[in-house]
Amino acid sequence: MEAPRSDIDGAEIGGAGVGGAGAGIAARAERFFATRILPRHADWVAATQAGERMPAFVATLREEARAEGLWNLGIPPRAGSGGPGLSNRDFAPIAELTGRLPWASLVFNCHAPDLPNMIMLDALATPGQRERFLVPLLEGRAASAFAMTEPDVASSDATNIATTIRADGGDLVVSGRKWFITGAAAPDLSFHIVMGVTDPEAPRTARHSAVLVPADAPGIRVERTLRFLGWDDHVAPIGEIVFDEVRVPAANMLGEPGRGFDAAQVRLGPARLHHAFRCIGLAEMLLDLMKRRMRERTAFGRSLAEYDSVQQWIAEGRIGIDMSRHFLNHAAAELDANGFKASWRAISMAKVHVPRMLQEIADRALQLFGAAGGSDDHLIHHAFVYARMFRIADGPDEVHLRQIFRSEPVPEGALQDSGYVARRAAGHPNDNKTGRTQ
Repeated sequence: MEAPRSDIDGAEIGGAGVGGAGAGIAARAERFFATRILPRHADWVAATQAGERMPAFVATLREEARAEGLWNLGIPPRAGSGGPGLSNRDFAPIAELTGRLPWASLVFNCHAPDLPNMIMLDALATPGQRERFLVPLLEGRAASAFAMTEPDVASSDATNIATTIRADGGDLVVSGRKWFITGAAAPDLSFHIVMGVTDPEAPRTARHSAVLVPADAPGIRVERTLRFLGWDDHVAPIGEIVFDEVRVPAANMLGEPGRGFDAAQVRLGPARLHHAFRCIGLAEMLLDLMKRRMRERTAFGRSLAEYDSVQQWIAEGRIGIDMSRHFLNHAAAELDANGFKASWRAISMAKVHVPRMLQEIADRALQLFGAAGGSDDHLIHHAFVYARMFRIADGPDEVHLRQIFRSEPVPEGALQDSGYVARRAAGHPNDNKTGRTQ
């Protein structure tokens, strides 16, 4: 099969296995991206550098995308979202496409953290919660955050989360501090999904619950806006927040009490895949820039394209991208067919592998571009930071690797019992059967 195009000119995006309506929607999204979103990227950069969080033309693009049926593309069919109800596998090339620019997913209402939050609400919300919290997200009238990570504990072990959610009459009272919460510092934030302890005496994995907390509830304080490695998230600004005895109705409990981690898994599997596919889009963008750069620059009397090291960087980048895409497509198909509990291993392996691949390509792109690679003129620094952040966010590499190791089957018997070992220890019971002598 011919390698997917990476010159970002409106060509159909890669991803074998997507067919029917999914392929048609992906092609339409690609054309919309190439003709309406990409030409405005320089305007986006200029606006955000001038302090605008949401340039006015983005709202116009969102209206146009919605009018063309390119809206809520990552929401499952049961949500009643008005979207096409694509599977994770069919949404994969669109997630990859939107990954090429930091703000493209916003145009299609497929951006984090709102998209996985919508998936979570769709699966768990009561009718009243759907009307108040889910519908505004589906219609693009609201913004949300998922408040889990905390500064005072090792959040890589989610059972450490210490924010409390206690019952008081007909209310739930939330107290604690969260940080590096995507979207928490957005001025138009509508609500948080907060993870906290509801029963400290329960088994470790049954202590936590999820609760819906309006962003304007008394007692919520945004301490500061955070950046990661100097990078600002203009779509969903990252924040550190304090919940100081924040009261919400008991009806705002999302899912069953004590089942917070089960509730989080509903959003976590798709969220990891979406981020990973966006990494593929970023990697394709970087490879495109690198190929242009190598043709246009000379050093020591030779085109950069003539250097073996540059040729190898491009070739290895292509191998890494295509391998990662196949890896992710498999994980997405597993999630569609079997759900998160049966597909977590494939998702975790992809989650570890893909950002490493992107970080390596971004590092080579920085080397190829020199000082220009670290400027806002290019998205190389964004890709590098995104990759490095994703190696921590949604579970650090070490946690996933530990779980993958623990799920690896252990063969029975000692090493010398393996038929693959030719030399055995003296006195092995099989020696006489094979006629071997020591």
